[in-house]
Amino acid sequence: MPALNVEFSDRELEDLRQIAKERGTSMKALVREAAAADIARHRALQEGAEAFRRFFAAHADEFAAAFPDDEPSAKRAGRAA
Repeated sequence: MPALNVEFSDRELEDLRQIAKERGTSMKALVREAAAADIARHRALQEGAEAFRRFFAAHADEFAAAFPDDEPSAKRAGRAA
């Protein structure tokens, strides 16, 4: 499995040691779990954004009718007036 060397400040390293000790785990496991959680959160946000884009695209005409002032053409016409 590939590895990654990560540098921490003395304070961060001491905090990691303390947290790992409190949780009864290793520092390596603690950092790996934190990274894995962040990756999962990032993927979920990407998936949510894509679902929103698909929904918005499927209902673009309805959004345009409901919010005409937010349409790009309405903004340009408003500037010209």
